Amino acid sequence: MWSRAGSRRCNIHRRLFSGAARRIEDEGDWLYSPEWWGSESESEFNGNTVFRSVSDKGNGVISVHAYPSSRPNKVHWPETEKWLQQRYGEIYPGYEHSGSFKILGYQWRVLRFNDNTRQSTVKIMAAYRDTEPGSIFIMQQAQCLAIPYVKSMVSLGLSTIASSKYDLMAAVHGKKRMHILCIGHGGGSLPLFLASKIQGAEIHVVEIDPIVISASVQAMGFPGFSVMTPSGERALLEPDTINEVMWKGIHERLYLYETDAEKYVVENNNLYDIIFVDAYDGDDIFPNKLWDPHSPFLKSLSDRLHPEHGTVVVNLHADSDISNPSETVSYFYQRLLPMGKYVSRVCKAYKDVLIRNKVTRGGKFGCGLGFAISVPWVCNTSLVVSRGFGLTSGFVNRDMVMNTLVSSSVKVDHMLNLPFSCLEYINIKRDCTLI
Repeated sequence: MWSRAGSRRCNIHRRLFSGAARRIEDEGDWLYSPEWWGSESESEFNGNTVFRSVSDKGNGVISVHAYPSSRPNKVHWPETEKWLQQRYGEIYPGYEHSGSFKILGYQWRVLRFNDNTRQSTVKIMAAYRDTEPGSIFIMQQAQCLAIPYVKSMVSLGLSTIASSKYDLMAAVHGKKRMHILCIGHGGGSLPLFLASKIQGAEIHVVEIDPIVISASVQAMGFPGFSVMTPSGERALLEPDTINEVMWKGIHERLYLYETDAEKYVVENNNLYDIIFVDAYDGDDIFPNKLWDPHSPFLKSLSDRLHPEHGTVVVNLHADSDISNPSETVSYFYQRLLPMGKYVSRVCKAYKDVLIRNKVTRGGKFGCGLGFAISVPWVCNTSLVVSRGFGLTSGFVNRDMVMNTLVSSSVKVDHMLNLPFSCLEYINIKRDCTLI
């Protein structure tokens, strides 16, 4: 969504985009670099606080900080302004010349819990209409996934489901529905990316903290039309003009629910093709009830997962404790993240509950499997559990899984025209552990 602001706030945003903050090159430099993500402090990259509030859901202080972005270069802005104007004319024929869109600039926006935990990072574009000079609008850039572990989740999740009998190509082109559940919202970059790349995707997002939802919509440019009420209706009965201009064809397929994840999966009867779980709290802890094998959550999640090709992807923080890392350890972290006891227990719980003794619609036992792959540059592990992975043999080894993933990832790259390579996150040189 483009968030509308009053004239006072507009002036603040104009100052933020005026270059007063030190400009820093992006796209391949500080935001993406392993050095920046691995640094202990960001004090040298002082940003402007554009949102700050206190959560009563255990996340502490929730804030959004803005950092300058130099790309896209200014020479490309008129092209985007023209596209906005054309979109406006398509939705409101005859009024395309009633006012012009002007871009103010682009920023990185970082969502933090308690001023230190980086929960989410997105890129936004700010613009205004010259007929409304007192207001600006911000739009999250759907094609941009800034954080490596999110790219890993997308790469592994889509490559895995493409390795099953699920027709991903048909979903990409809108010829069939792809039902997706995202548990944990943050800035919303994952569901927005999927909705923009897969025309048939219908995405339900579950977030327990209303402050996180407010931050994503107000300060990180997530479509506000996606927000749902407890009764299951849209919070906005109709999208406003700017929503339609920017998001038509996308925001209608996003449903953002403010609710507890366990409550959601226990009470609804939806069946999902793929489920993404990324739900850490303000203390950077993955809640026990979201991985306890005896919890109602996992048992109900199993019921919500498609029995033949259902795939679950979970973001996990590596839990091996290596103090005072040297350069050798830093290299070790980048190449092979060890799986500690906590991560192992989470992986085993998901594999056991979601796959063990699951029967397909044909009455046969499924050939599902679980595996975990470390994420390059950051201390995260992506866990994948699939009920329909394309291996029919009773014997499965690591090389068979990796070869299948590599083959499918090439197809996914072409299907979705991804701005990054799936192979970088399914590289056979990286650590892959079968669960």
